[in-house]
Amino acid sequence: MSQSEARYTVRSLIVTALISIVGTILVLETSGRIDHSSNKDHMPVGEFEAIHVTPDEPFRMSPKASELHAVCENGYLAIAADVDPSFRGILVDYKNRGVRCARPSPTGPAVPEQGASDE
Repeated sequence: MSQSEARYTVRSLIVTALISIVGTILVLETSGRIDHSSNKDHMPVGEFEAIHVTPDEPFRMSPKASELHAVCENGYLAIAADVDPSFRGILVDYKNRGVRCARPSPTGPAVPEQGASDE
């Protein structure tokens, strides 16, 4: 290589990459291509796991309580935040079916479905 060739340092390449990333984000933001949704409908409140509990086996869980509580909402289990009880969501399974608060009576009326999605 000759001395007249232009060489770029690693530092200048990193600075150029960072500037191009920040510039791209700014252009997308100002042109309105990045959507910031303020609609809290259909937003997951959290992820949950079920622990199978048997009478003869102990189970482990954290001694700290979560910052959520459960309430029965129109026959379905709803999870709400302790800091904002108005922000709540119905607990659904992997097929988006609501989890009932109590087992329905086989002879009683069916629980009406609330908040069915348009999928």
